[in-house]
Amino acid sequence: MEASIGQKQKPQHKEEDEFSLVSISQLSLSRPSSSSSPVVARFSCDSGVAELRFLHESESTDVVTADLTTSQLFKLGPLESICVSEGSEEKSYSRGVSIRFRSEAESTAFHSAFQKWKKEAINQETELQNGSVLESRNKFDTKIEASSAKMYFHYYGQLLHQQNMLQDYVRTGTYHAAVMENRADFIGRVVVDVGAGSGILSLFAAQAGAKHVYAVEASEMAEYARKLISGNPSLAQRITVVKGKVEEVELPEKADILISEPMGTLLVNERMLESYVIARDRFLGSNGKMFPTIGRIHMAPFSDEYLYVEVANKALFWQQQNYFGVDLTPLYGSAFQGYFSQPVVDAFDPRLLVAPPTSHVIDFTSIKEEDLYEIEIPLKFIASVGTRIHGLACWFDVLFNGSVVQRWLTTAPGAPTTHWYQLRCVLSQPLYVMAGQEITGQLRMVAHSAQSYSLYLTMSAKMWGPGADQGGILQTSSCKLDLKEPYYRMSQPQPYPMAQDLQSNPLINSLDTPIQSQDIDGSELTQQQLQNLSAQLQ
Repeated sequence: MEASIGQKQKPQHKEEDEFSLVSISQLSLSRPSSSSSPVVARFSCDSGVAELRFLHESESTDVVTADLTTSQLFKLGPLESICVSEGSEEKSYSRGVSIRFRSEAESTAFHSAFQKWKKEAINQETELQNGSVLESRNKFDTKIEASSAKMYFHYYGQLLHQQNMLQDYVRTGTYHAAVMENRADFIGRVVVDVGAGSGILSLFAAQAGAKHVYAVEASEMAEYARKLISGNPSLAQRITVVKGKVEEVELPEKADILISEPMGTLLVNERMLESYVIARDRFLGSNGKMFPTIGRIHMAPFSDEYLYVEVANKALFWQQQNYFGVDLTPLYGSAFQGYFSQPVVDAFDPRLLVAPPTSHVIDFTSIKEEDLYEIEIPLKFIASVGTRIHGLACWFDVLFNGSVVQRWLTTAPGAPTTHWYQLRCVLSQPLYVMAGQEITGQLRMVAHSAQSYSLYLTMSAKMWGPGADQGGILQTSSCKLDLKEPYYRMSQPQPYPMAQDLQSNPLINSLDTPIQSQDIDGSELTQQQLQNLSAQLQ
């Protein structure tokens, strides 16, 4: 942040923004406190301090005041949001305020104003009253819990975890091929390796003829990377290891290419995609390339009775009425829902899928960092068989859009297994569908400060058969899951027979498919690819 010594920066927007609300409810009190009378939300900069205040329209007294430097705003629906403030050091809890808007347009305007004023509040926090400037916290430190960041960098600072990724030969081999097949993009170019880890991608870039590579790594793995790189002297003279976060380090020149492996489970877990985008904005020159270039999340409904029973049976422990004289049944319902709040990570047989997939595209070259805070994906499928739907199966792929070769790295079911596997969200209440029946819903992913996402899944089956055009939703099931706390079920695909085997078996192949700039309808995109992969696996 730039500031003149002895002079404070002035707000870059007007001194006050005001919004009329339908109502607010405080969620942190032992008894929820609500205000049904009209309320005003006011962003102001009184005494040089940016803050958000909620007041009754008829009174001047505050209902509640939110500290914008520690508050976050999440959208719960078109007309409802929640503002959450972190607790102080003395108190471990957070305070939440549920907000209801009069219209969707006012909700959108409020969210936009919140982000502007929050940015100003954070900037103000870095200034002292005498005009000198404090060292500002970078974006990573502002949005990520310190405890989560400490565990994250400790994990990736250990060689055993780097070895686990290096031994994923699908992953490492695809990166090597993408770089070597596109030497023309690397020869004589400046490369920045974002989150370099062991430095393997930096070494690949140097092998491809890069003029210089800056390997940026925030964990203690940076020291191992230096050691590994120095042990390859023919490449080491063109690689510089920079220890620090991409949000805070400074580099002496712009990059022609960014290379990184920012993908987590379901593509977005660990929130490293945001750092990849920040590195793009800070370091990549005009017309620069990004390896990978785009990512896609693929989703399809699945039927797996064995998995459903396995998850449900975990809670049977809590049905004991005489556990050393104690009745455990009061906690059975909570335990049951708790197990279904865990996404299942494993490799499954693609014949479990009951409809062609739909896909959501994330273009790393153009997406804004803030767009990754909340991702909403509409769902629409046509069931290919009559069965019980137990949830939504998800996987991802990324494209290396080189000048010479376009190469995909996929984690699809039926493809060679990677350390990412696939992910399934299991519904506690399955849906019954007939062949040809339409399935709709939404997958909403909301980022949280523990470097992951909360997943909100809703799936509905529409009426089917005569009169369906006049009918509405027949069944609906929903769940909330924490991507940070998955159930790692590292079993191989099950060989048991399924109802789908009696019909045609549409399977998955997401390789070399056309790039779309919006959500892709799998029924239009991948039917031929499914049939091709089915023939390969039979």
